[in-house]
This record gives sequence, C-alpha cells and structure tokens, in this order.
Amino acid sequence: MAKQSSFFRSVSRLYPHVKPILPRLLMGLMCALLASVVALTIPQVLRGLINDSLRPGATAAAVWSSAGIILTLGIAEAALVALRRTFVINPATTVETRMRVSLYGHLQDLTVSFHDRWGSGQLLSRAMTDLNFLRRWMAFGAIMLVVTTLTVVIGVVVMFTMSWQLALIFLAAAVPIMAYGFRFRTRFSKVARRSQDQAGDLATTVEESVHGIRVLKAFGRSREALETFNGQAEELRQTEIAKARHQATFSMVVTLLPELALGAGLVAGIMLVADGQLSIGALVAFFATAAVIAAPVEFSGMLLAMALTAKSALDRHFEVMDSQNTITSPAVPQRPAELKGALSFNNVTFAFDDAPDKPILKDIRLDIRPGETMALVGITGSGKSALLQLVPRLYDVTEGSITIDGVDLRAFSVEELRSVVGVAFEDTTLFSSSVRDNVLLGARTASARTSVTGQDAGGGLEQILEEALDTAQAHFAYSLPDGLDTLIGEEGLSLSGGQRQRIALARAIAARPTVLVLDDPLSALDVNTEELVEHRLREVLAGTTTLIVAHRPSTVALADRVALLEEGRIAAVGTHAELLAANAHYRYVIASLETEPRDLDSELSALEDDAGEPIR
Repeated sequence: MAKQSSFFRSVSRLYPHVKPILPRLLMGLMCALLASVVALTIPQVLRGLINDSLRPGATAAAVWSSAGIILTLGIAEAALVALRRTFVINPATTVETRMRVSLYGHLQDLTVSFHDRWGSGQLLSRAMTDLNFLRRWMAFGAIMLVVTTLTVVIGVVVMFTMSWQLALIFLAAAVPIMAYGFRFRTRFSKVARRSQDQAGDLATTVEESVHGIRVLKAFGRSREALETFNGQAEELRQTEIAKARHQATFSMVVTLLPELALGAGLVAGIMLVADGQLSIGALVAFFATAAVIAAPVEFSGMLLAMALTAKSALDRHFEVMDSQNTITSPAVPQRPAELKGALSFNNVTFAFDDAPDKPILKDIRLDIRPGETMALVGITGSGKSALLQLVPRLYDVTEGSITIDGVDLRAFSVEELRSVVGVAFEDTTLFSSSVRDNVLLGARTASARTSVTGQDAGGGLEQILEEALDTAQAHFAYSLPDGLDTLIGEEGLSLSGGQRQRIALARAIAARPTVLVLDDPLSALDVNTEELVEHRLREVLAGTTTLIVAHRPSTVALADRVALLEEGRIAAVGTHAELLAANAHYRYVIASLETEPRDLDSELSALEDDAGEPIR
C-alpha cells in the first residue's frame, strides 16, 4: 500500500481537473449556502410571529403576512437546491469523463512492465468505481461538507444572539464530537482504502475466471475457483461491515450528543423564560434554529466518510497517473536514410525491473541481414521471447543496443518504430470486434507508409486485408456467419486456436512491416499450412527481415539461418544443416522440439472441392 498523504494534499491534486468548472461549482456552492441561510431565516420569522403577531391585539393580517413570508422562504429554499443540482451535475460528469479518458490514455502509454505488476481488476476499479465516486463527491459531498460546516457556524452565532447560556450548552456537545472525529478519520481512512483495494482484487479474480472459464471447466476446478472467490468476497464483506460500524458509531455520537444538549437546553430555557430573561418567541426560535442545524450535524458523519473515501479514490487514481513511462520517444527522433531492415543486437543484456541482478539475456551479439529469415531456437527458459520483445521496445535493453539499419531503437520515435516492426505472438490476443477490424489494426498505422513491395500501403485497405488473410491462410474468415464483419467475441475465444493464430498473423502482415517478429505464431498449424504461410510470406513481404522463435523442426528448416540461444547467450549461428553437423546442443534442442500438431481446420478445408462442397 502506498504511503498515505494528508487529506488536503490529496484533494489539492484535483484542482487542475476542477479548474475549468470551478465557476459553476462555486455557483452551486453559493446556491447551497443561500438555501441554508434561508432555512436559518425561517426560525427568525417564527420568533417575530410568536412575539408580535400572536400577542393580544395583533391582527390576522400580521399572521397571514408571516405565513406568506415563511412560504416564500420555503419556495426559495427549494429553488436554490434545484439550482445547485443544475450548476454542478453536468460539469462534475465532464471532469469524471476527462479523468477517465486521461487515465486510459496514460495506461496505453505505460510500459509492459507496469502492466506485468498490476492486476487488471485494480486498474478497472480505478477507472470506473473510484472515478464514479469522485464525481458524486464533487457534485454533492464536497459542496455539502462546506455548506454543513458554514451552516453550523452561522447557526451557532445566531443562537448566541438569542441566548448565550443555551448556546453554550449546545456548543458543549461539539467538544467530544470533534475529539471523536479525529479518531474516526484515522480509522475510517485505513478501512476505506482497504475496501477499495479488496474490491479491485475481487474484480481481477472475476476477470481472470471469465477469461479462463474453458480451463476451469476442462480441469473441473470451478468449485475451487468459487471457494477462492467466496473467500475474497467474504474479506470484502467484513471490511465493508467494519466501515459501516465506524460510520454508525460516529453517526450515533453526532446524533446523541446534540439531542442530549437540546434536552438540557430545554430545561434551562424554560427556567430562563420563567425568570423573564428570555421570551417565548426567542425560545421557540432557538430550538427551531437548533433543529435546522441538527440535520447537518447528523449528516456530517456520512459527509466525512464520503470525503475520506474520495481521498482514497484520489490516492489510488494518482498512484497510476504518477507511474512514469520509461519507454519514450527522444526529443529529436532519428531514422535511417534508407529503411532496409538490417537488425543488429550489440552486446545486449536484459533483466526485468524486479530482478535487475538476474539478467535473462547476456551479451547478445546477432546480426540479421535485410530480407533474411532468422529462426531463434533454444530450450524453454533460454530467453527467446524476452529477446523478441526488445525489438518493438515493449521492454528496453539493460545494457548494449539494438539497431535497425544502424540507428538505435531508442533513437526512433516510438510510434514510427512500432510501424516499422510488426509482431505476432504465440499467445494471440484478439479484440471484441470484427475480423476486419482485428486484421486492419496494424494497417491503419502503416497506411501512410509505402510497403516494401513498392505498393502504396494506403492505396486500399480492402486489398491489404485480402492479401493478409490469404498470406496467413485464414480463408475460413469468409465462411463465418457475417464474413469478415463477424464479431469474434472477447479475446477471440469463439475461434479455434489455429484460427486465432492465423488472424493474429494476418494482422502483423497487414501492417506491412520492414522487420517482422514472430514468437512461434504458427504452433497450432500443421506442416503443410505452415509451409504455405511461409511461402506466401516470402512473396508478399519480399525484403522483410523476419526473426521467428521456432518450437518445431519444420519452422527451423524454412529459415535462412538459425541462432541458438543457450542460457541467455547466442551460442551459435548458421544454417540448419551446419548447426546439425557441428553443434551437439543444437542437435539436443532440435530433438526435444515438439511434434507437429494437426490443424483440423486445414484438414477439413483440404476435403472440400473448389465449389466448397465436401469431396465424396
């Protein structure tokens, strides 16, 4: 848990977001304050009514006049309350939306290492629940907390003008309330923060379970998942009960003590009236005023709880916003005079941030020629995937450098680098959209560039789409219920593994990259389909430099050269035949590579004739 800051320091960080709507918030505050002043005026009218209008000899017109004044004040109070809502609701929702968009944009900029550390549910709760609560606090809680405080202060001053003796009795109840308030603030702040963090953890569990529902069902672990969730939900319930207990105790204190003070004041007031030191009208006005400020006092427990919860929400929001993006574009980006795709690793060392003394890659030296296909092989845990993720700068090297055509990746603008480098990973991620949108995700960023084949990449997205699907052997997409406009569902789980991989590969191809990085994206395809994909890749992306992690002998055999990764170092580089003949560890790695899988989609396609009818 992050170090707790003071309430005012946390709230002050909200000022830049609130500044554009501050005039309307102040107008809402003034309306709410005027409504309270109007409410405090009504007891004074009652005082005049009792002392003057109801005494012997007074006319009925005076009574009706006082009643009319009270009615007018009541209507004015209601109108001011309505105006307060009108002034604050729209701007408060605007601030909420802007902060939410700002948070989402910042999450897009932050590094992969940040997302490795944070649960998705924690980020979701900050983007939705916390900001929603902040909006309600800005529109209601903050304004009413100020108004309540001023109402009590003004009301106590007015009570002193009517009877200082009774006012002192009423004020005596404030001392223990203030003392308990400090204790309440400390305890409630901690439990409110714990509640919000636990809600984020619970959201993460729900999201993971939904995404992994097939795994849970396949292994029969649904009951265990439910038990884990039930334990987390119970922890949250206990925390919420603790919150409610603290708030209920505080509410009891701020309700009971003023009521006791009023009871003692009533006895003292009657005695003052009997002694002639206080008029009956003044006594009635005093208690009417006390009734007006009693509601805000009783309400203060909830308002203080809202303020403390809002502070926790702000702290959680700025925990994310304060996270620095360490992978940024230089002030003056560079690019090669001619983009050919020569990829070089120059004494590259890499370690994750949480284990800087345990490098995954050590002194990597590797040169890949323009247009060459280089396969990267090694046993599990040798650092293959980590090396590939350095090329699009998903992570930055710890030492050394990676260059494209002699220019350090860190000298490129990040946007341009990721349009030059195309990626497809083994664990495919598709979005809840159409096949068309998923494939053209990369093409939209590359549309302004000229492809390596000399065609205008922006000349026609439909042509790029068709070519990418054909190259990835993803012809099945045309047979889906709505063709290329079929919504493929969250993370593409409505498709088979092989179908998802081909859609992801088509997405990388549609970007028309100069350097293509493939983390075994063909693992779910059969050998024949893989060969077709490789053949079409060489045609469509002629001149594209390709670095591919290979987990199968067939993938290795299709590469121009092979790099052997052993314990985080490049142990050997050469053709498949050369390494087989000269390197014992390479032979061991090749022998241990997985057997070829069957791609049922391709096998079914092979059983159909050109008309799409099954061959009999």
